[in-house]
Amino acid sequence: METKEFEFKGFAMNGFIALFIELAIVVMCFVSLAFVDENAMFAALAAVGFFMACIFPIGFRKLEPNEAMVMLFFGKYKGTFTKTGFHWVFFLMTSKKVSLRARNLNPDNIKVNDKTGNPIMIGQILVWKLKDTYKAMFEIDSQTMAVRNTGNTAGVSVSSRMKAFESFIQVQSDAALREVAGMYAYDENEAVDGELTLRSGGAEINEVLKAKLNERLAMSGLEVLEARINYLAYSPEIAAVMLRRQQAAAIISAREKIVEGAVSMVRMALDKLKAEGVVELDEERKAAMVSNLMVVLCADESAQPVVNTGSLY
Repeated sequence: METKEFEFKGFAMNGFIALFIELAIVVMCFVSLAFVDENAMFAALAAVGFFMACIFPIGFRKLEPNEAMVMLFFGKYKGTFTKTGFHWVFFLMTSKKVSLRARNLNPDNIKVNDKTGNPIMIGQILVWKLKDTYKAMFEIDSQTMAVRNTGNTAGVSVSSRMKAFESFIQVQSDAALREVAGMYAYDENEAVDGELTLRSGGAEINEVLKAKLNERLAMSGLEVLEARINYLAYSPEIAAVMLRRQQAAAIISAREKIVEGAVSMVRMALDKLKAEGVVELDEERKAAMVSNLMVVLCADESAQPVVNTGSLY
């Protein structure tokens, strides 16, 4: 989106020079008062000096690194002042200070439905900063939000104004997180083979979430620098069922490995017996041996051997 922000071009001077001028005005005022009995002009000069000494300090401004001031002249935007240090600007200028520093946001976990409709609990952590001062101050109602948060109608501080921005981001981040969570399944059990999931997506899911957030925040002049999912779990009402399902899947996977290994070992045993001529087995005895070996190798408990003292046949 096109920005209307621009650098402040109005008159501004070094604050220490302005402070020296202020002291000079005060001295002039006292000197004029000393000669007020001699000439009426000194009385007028003292009055003007007193008036200037009172209003001159209104123009003093101080900015720290990564801070900015939105400058207004009777409600009209005159630019954004970003020069760090102590300065003096025309005293009829009003300014609204904002912070350009990065901030963290850790919203509460929310309940959403994934792509397959399963209710899940999901949370996120955001790193954000103010990018466009004009949009942040005038495209969204940050002033009203700040007053609502603090209850102070006389003046709004930098912290309350940033809290207002944070509240705006929190609402939009919840909406973006719901949208992203609805695009993917929770894990591989619900997804099509090779499809990205919330559990396996990692950095890719975080990038999608960041893009969705910045898309929603473009109108506000706020920018998300980093977004990542920091909590992911099934909702409590289905967590127990899904845990049993995961346990069953793990058991099946383990059994497949055990059977695969057992078949390999039985094949190796038969081949070794035949190659070394230890014993000749007919098909029936081979089947019985395979059955016994599979029971021994695949059983959960140790097998109890039965010793045959008679003939093999």
